[in-house]
Amino acid sequence: MATSQLTSAASSISAKGFISFEGLRASSAVKVSSFSPLKQNGLSLRSFRGLVVKAATAVAPKYTSLKPLGDRVLVKIKTAEEKTSGGILLPTTAQSKPQAGEVVAVGEGRTVGKNKVDIGVKTGTQVVYSKYAGTEVEFSGSNHLILKEDDIVGILDTDDVKDMKPLNDRVLIKVAEAEEKTAGGLYLTDASKEKPSIGTVVAVGPGPLDEEGNRKPLSVAPGNTVLYSKYAGNDFKGADGSDYIALRASDVMAILS
Repeated sequence: MATSQLTSAASSISAKGFISFEGLRASSAVKVSSFSPLKQNGLSLRSFRGLVVKAATAVAPKYTSLKPLGDRVLVKIKTAEEKTSGGILLPTTAQSKPQAGEVVAVGEGRTVGKNKVDIGVKTGTQVVYSKYAGTEVEFSGSNHLILKEDDIVGILDTDDVKDMKPLNDRVLIKVAEAEEKTAGGLYLTDASKEKPSIGTVVAVGPGPLDEEGNRKPLSVAPGNTVLYSKYAGNDFKGADGSDYIALRASDVMAILS
């Protein structure tokens, strides 16, 4: 009798792992089909699995001109690399998001204090910008980015990041190579090497604007060995395989000598 009651009280489990408790009464297994998926605004949440979210805002073809306002800049995004340097085709998921493009339109500038400050880049200039800056728009059949001038890291006329000319308060640093050994002489694997926060300044921007609209020179100069904040800036790989980082001067914590 006891065995019969325990059997009746047991939970019946379906193939999907749903459990139905019916007290001491025996019950049949719950059918998965009896559960309807959760819904939000009338749509099944299950249907979102195949939903593709388009990040860029599409501008209708009837609009033929896009003029940025204020200190904003319109940049035509450089196409993502489809191959590695060795010629291997990359799948879409492995293609790195571009951080470079060509300036195609600029705003009228901004007012700082009593002075009018024009945009520091011209149309046709090749620029590098912060990774998560701006708003992406699909305009005239191409992907563009509308961003503030301050989000532009530097001007790059070549394909090698070491030739970058930083803008405003940005600093370009060649990252020091990670230590190959521990203090005790043990060799480190690539996975266990700590990311350096030390490097040599390669180039500096003209400095930020003060309240009167004048440039304030930076406190670091090319050739300085500096210690910088560990998680600051944008990382780049040079043509020779060296690591570079572009960050704001405020993220440089000390000069080493």
